[in-house]
Amino acid sequence: MESHMMWKRAGVIAGMLLAAAASAYSQTATPPPQVSVTTVAASPWSAELAIGMDNSISGNINSGAVGRLNNQAVVVTKNTYDDVYGTGLHIRFGGGYALSNNLEVRGTFTLQSLDADLVRMGDIGVSPLYGQYDDYQSVSLDVGLRRYGLWPTMPNVRPYGEGTLGIAFIDQIGLGLVAPAYNIGGQVGDFYNSSKAFTLGLNAGLLVKTSDRISVFGQMGVRWVGGLSEVEGLVGTGLETMNDSSGRWTFPIVVGVRYGF
Repeated sequence: MESHMMWKRAGVIAGMLLAAAASAYSQTATPPPQVSVTTVAASPWSAELAIGMDNSISGNINSGAVGRLNNQAVVVTKNTYDDVYGTGLHIRFGGGYALSNNLEVRGTFTLQSLDADLVRMGDIGVSPLYGQYDDYQSVSLDVGLRRYGLWPTMPNVRPYGEGTLGIAFIDQIGLGLVAPAYNIGGQVGDFYNSSKAFTLGLNAGLLVKTSDRISVFGQMGVRWVGGLSEVEGLVGTGLETMNDSSGRWTFPIVVGVRYGF
C-alpha cells in the first residue's frame, strides 16, 4: 500500500514539474526568425525621347508697315510664323528625377529646323513685293515640374500636368526682297540677330507603362517663345516696326518614349 502511494505521489510531482517546465519554456523560448523580403527600389532617374509638331496660335515674323524703298512707296502686310514656316516638327530629348511617387523635376532639350516659304510681303510702287526668309533654327532648354495623377480603372495609365520655363537660342534670320516689275531683288541683310528668347510652357498628357522600364506618352499644351532680337537695317525707311514684335504662342503636340533606370 505504501509503495502504491509513493508511486502515486511521484506521478503527481512529475506532472507538476512537467507543467511548470512547459510554462517556463513558452515564456522564454525565442520566437522563430522572421523572413524579411527585400525589394529593390526603382531608380528615380528617367530619360525621354520624343517628336512633336508646333502649331502656331499667334505671332508674326513681320508686322505691317508703310514706308519708302528706292524712292518708291512700300506697303508691307503682316506675315505670321505659320505663313512663312508652316507647322514645324521638332525633336525633344531629356531626363527627369522623381522627387516623390507623383512629382518629378525635368529638363528637356528641343531641336528645331524649319524651311521658309517665299511669301508675299506687300507692294512697292505698282509691283508686288515678295520676301524670302532664312530657315528658322533653334535649340532650347526647358526645365520644370511634372505632377502625375492616377487613372482609377487603369493602373498602367498615369495622367500628368507640367509647367516649364526655359530659354531658346535662335540663329540669325536674313530676308531677301524681290519686286519683279522693277527688276529689283537682293538681300536686305539680317532681319533678326541671333537671339536668346524666354520660353514658357504648360502641358497635359498621358503616360502608358508598357514594361517594367519602358513607357510611351502623348501630350499637348501651349508654349510661349519671346521676341527675337531685331536688326535696325531699315532705319529711315518708315519700315522700322516690321520686326519689333516677334513673340509667339504655339500649340505643341508631342509623342514619345520614356525609359526608367
